[in-house]
Amino acid sequence: VLGLNSSAQDKIKWFSIEEAMQLASQEPRIIVIDVYTDWCGWCKRMDATTFSDPEVVETMNKHFYPGKLDAEGKDDIKIGDRTFKFVDNGRRGYHEIAAIVSKGRLSYPTISYVDAQGKVLEAAPGYKTANQFQVYLDFYLGGAYKNQSFEEFSASYASSEKSVIQNL
Repeated sequence: VLGLNSSAQDKIKWFSIEEAMQLASQEPRIIVIDVYTDWCGWCKRMDATTFSDPEVVETMNKHFYPGKLDAEGKDDIKIGDRTFKFVDNGRRGYHEIAAIVSKGRLSYPTISYVDAQGKVLEAAPGYKTANQFQVYLDFYLGGAYKNQSFEEFSASYASSEKSVIQNL
């Protein structure tokens, strides 16, 4: 069956935060930021499962600007005329951008959804399966986020999924 065997081009094309913001300023799309750390087991699991799912890969590459952000990265990140830095915080520091896009809740993984103007629309903490993550992608892709909460959308999404299954 075509599409089930992942090859190199069937992976998500991740951008740096600077690249994603630059692209969004030219062609507006939602930026989906994977906020992770090197030591986070659930982050690695999400890479291996959710971010390797063919449907997720296709949706992310076609309709979003996927960004990876090491929450403990030490390099400065420059967006527009502002430079964001690493904050040394005792045993574990964090990057200012990670604190902003996770809305101050530094837990990993967190998937943040940012519009082309740099406004954080949502920070969704925790591991998501491919199916759970696809609901978020559909929420933003279809523009539902503009007039309803994710909770409302996911409730109607779940019932529409059931009705599709029942009609098979």
